[in-house]
Amino acid sequence: MSTIQAPVEPPKRRRIGVLTSGGDAPGMNGAVRAVVRMAIHSDCEAYAVFEGYEGLVHGGDMIRQIHWEDVRGWLSRGGTLIGSARSASFRERAGRLRAAKNMVLRGIDALVVCGGDGSLTGADVFRAEWPGLLKELVANGELTEAQVQPYQVLNIVGLVGSIDNDMSGTDATIGCYSSLTRICDAVDDVFDTAFSHQRGFVIEVMGRHCGWLALMAAISTGADWLFIPEIPPRDGWEDDMCSIITKNRKERGKRITIVIVAEGAQDRQLNKISSSTIKDILTERLGLDTRVTVLGHTQRGGAACAYDRWLSTLQGVEAVRAVLETTPDAPSPVITIRENKIMRTPLMEAVSLTKEVTSYIQAKDFDKAMTLRDAEFKEYHRAYLNTATPDHPKLFLPEKKRMRIAIIHVGAPAGGMNQATRAAVNYCLTRGHTPLAIHNGFPGLCRHHADKPVGSVREVKWLESDNWVNEGGSEIGTNRSLPSEDFETTAKCFELYKFDALFVVGGFEAFTAVSQLRKARVTYPAFRIPMVVLPATISNNVPGTEYSLGSDTCLNTLITFCDAIRQSASSSRRRVFVIETQGGKSGYIATTAGLAVGAVAVYIPEEGIDIQMLSRDIDFLRDNFARDKGANRAGKIILRNECASNTYSTQVIADMIKEEAKGRFESRAAVPGHFQQGGKPSPMDRVRALRMAIRCMQHIENYADKSPEEISVDELSAAVIGIKGSQVLFSPMGGPTGLEETETDWPRRRPKSEFWLELQGVVNMLSGRGTFKPEQWICYEST
Repeated sequence: MSTIQAPVEPPKRRRIGVLTSGGDAPGMNGAVRAVVRMAIHSDCEAYAVFEGYEGLVHGGDMIRQIHWEDVRGWLSRGGTLIGSARSASFRERAGRLRAAKNMVLRGIDALVVCGGDGSLTGADVFRAEWPGLLKELVANGELTEAQVQPYQVLNIVGLVGSIDNDMSGTDATIGCYSSLTRICDAVDDVFDTAFSHQRGFVIEVMGRHCGWLALMAAISTGADWLFIPEIPPRDGWEDDMCSIITKNRKERGKRITIVIVAEGAQDRQLNKISSSTIKDILTERLGLDTRVTVLGHTQRGGAACAYDRWLSTLQGVEAVRAVLETTPDAPSPVITIRENKIMRTPLMEAVSLTKEVTSYIQAKDFDKAMTLRDAEFKEYHRAYLNTATPDHPKLFLPEKKRMRIAIIHVGAPAGGMNQATRAAVNYCLTRGHTPLAIHNGFPGLCRHHADKPVGSVREVKWLESDNWVNEGGSEIGTNRSLPSEDFETTAKCFELYKFDALFVVGGFEAFTAVSQLRKARVTYPAFRIPMVVLPATISNNVPGTEYSLGSDTCLNTLITFCDAIRQSASSSRRRVFVIETQGGKSGYIATTAGLAVGAVAVYIPEEGIDIQMLSRDIDFLRDNFARDKGANRAGKIILRNECASNTYSTQVIADMIKEEAKGRFESRAAVPGHFQQGGKPSPMDRVRALRMAIRCMQHIENYADKSPEEISVDELSAAVIGIKGSQVLFSPMGGPTGLEETETDWPRRRPKSEFWLELQGVVNMLSGRGTFKPEQWICYEST
C-alpha cells in the first residue's frame, strides 16, 4: 500500500526592500533599478519603500512589490521616482517600531538604503534595535512569535546618495558628478558674458560642510579664487584675493574673473563668508563690474551623467550581493568606490569619520579636518593652489634642477588633452621649468629644413594655456604619426630644442611612440630623457590604466545621443535602434554606455557576432514585445562597437531585426560618428587631467639631476601613468615586467586583460538577456 505524500512547498523567496532618503541626487533611480533587477535575478522579490523612512513607518500602499518592467527607463530620469522625505517619526523608537511591524508583515528582512550620512545612521540604528523591536511587538500582541520567527536578523546595506560627496571612505557618492556637471555648464556659459564685458562673477554652489563641489568646480573652470568650509582663508584674505585678481587681469591680461564659493564658506573664526560680501569687495576695492550667481537647486536636477549611472548601477548590484552574503554578526556595509574599484566599507566607520570632519571644523581644527578627508581631496586642493597662479616663490627649484619639458599630443583628439597640457604648463611655471609645446605631433616637430625651426616648438605662456580650461579637442594639434617614421630628424630636433623630458598625451599611438623612443635610446642618445604617457583616448585602450582622459566625455555625449534616440523609439512604442559606437577594437565605450543607458544588448570585438547570437537576441526582442503588448512606451537600444564584426554591420543587424520581426516591431540604425568625441570636456576629464598631469610632472622631476646613462637604465624613465583598481601608479614600458611585454596585445591595439569585460555580464543580467531562453518565448499567435 503506497503512501501519498503531501507536495513539498518551495522555499519562500527572500524579499529585499529599497528606499531613498534625505536630499535627492541624480543616479538614485539607477540604484533602485539595479537593486530591483539584481534582486529578481538572484531569485528574490524586490519591494520599494515610497517616500523614504516615512513610507516605512506608514506602511500600507507605501511599501509595494516592484517588478522587472516597473523600472524600465529609470536610468535617464532625475531625482528619485520612489520619493524621499524627512521623517521625524522614524527618529523616535515608536516610529521604528511601526516600521519593523510593517516590514515583518510584508516578509522583508533586508533593506538597501540610498541616502546621506543621516539616513545611513538611521538605518544602522534600526538594525541594532531590530531584535528588541520584534520582542516588543510580540509582547504588545501586535505580532506573534510565529510571524517574527523567520525574520530574526535584519540586513542593512547602504548606498551613498549625495551631491555634496561628503562621505568619508569613498571617492565619489551617487549624484556628485552630475551636480558638478550642472555647475560647470553654468560657469562655462558665464564665461561668454564675462569675457564680453570683462566682468567678475561670484558663483555660489552647494556644500554646507563639504567643499568638494566648489573645489572641483574651481579646478574645472580655472577659478581665480576659492572658498570652502574645510580650509578657511587666512586672516587678510581680502587683500590676498584682490592682489591675485589684479595680477591676473592687469599683468597677465585675463579678461574674466571667476570666484567659486561654497554655501558653507567661513573664515577662521567661523564667520560666514557670503557671495554678496565677496562681490562687494571686488566692486569697491577693484572697481570690478561683478555679478553674483547662486545656482541653488538646479544643481540637483536633471538626468544623471554617465559616471553616476555607471556608479549607481554597479553599486546597486553590489548592494544585493552584500545583502545575500553578509552574516548576522558582521557590521552593516556601505558600498563605496576607490579610484575605479567598487568596495564594501563598514557603514558606521564611514559615518563616524564623516561626522568627525564637521566637528573638527566647528572646533577650528582645520588641519585635522583635512586629514580626515580622503587623500584625493587633499591632493586636488594642493594641485589647485599650485596651478591657479604661477606666483609661488618658495616652490621655485634651484637653477640646476629646472628642466625644459616638451609636451606633445599623439593620436585622435580626446576631451582632457588641453586641460592636461594647461595643468602641466602651470606646474612648470610654478616650479621654474620651461614648458615647450610641440604643435601638430611628431610631423610638426620634424617639419624644418637643416637646423632652421619653423615655429612648431614654442614656449607656452600662462595666459595662453589658461584659456584652454574648458576647451575640447587639442589646441596644440595632434595626429597619429609616430617617431619611427623619421627617427633621425626626431633625434636632431630633440637635440636642437634641448629637451630634458617628454610629456606625451594621447591614446595607443602615444603609447607606441614612447615605446619606440625608448627602444631607440641605444642608437640615439637624445632619447635618453624621462618620458611619460598620460593616456587620453575615447577608446580607453591604453595598457597600464583602467581610465583614459576623454572616455568620460565620450560616454556623456553618447548617452545624450542614446537618450534622444530612445525618446524617438518610445514614441513609436515598437521600435529598436541599433547604434554604432566608436572605440576601435576595444569594446569599453559600447559596454559602459550599454550599462548607462540600459541597452538590450551590446556587441563588442572581444566577443564578436555570430548568427546564433543574433538569432537569440531577435527571439529575446520578440518575447519582450509580446509580453509588452505595446503598453510600455520605453524604446529599446542595441549598441554595436564599430569593429565588432566585418560582416554584421550596424545597418545589416537593423535590417535583420526588421525582417525577422514580421511587422510586429521595427528597427533603425544610427551612427553618431565623431560626435562621440564630444565638445567641452566633462568635469571628470577636467579634474583628472589636472591631477594626473601634475603627477606626471612630479615623476619627471625625479630625473632632474640624473645623467642620460642613469636614465636609460631606469625602467620607470619611460612610463605610463594609470588608474589600476584603487591606486594611481606608474608602470614601466620596458623591462621583463614592463607593459610592452606583459600587458599589450599589439595586433589588436589594446591591453591583454581588460578589466571592464565583466561588465558585459552585468549589462546582460540587467537587460534580462543573460537569463532568457528561446524556448520560453511566448507565441504571438496565442497572445
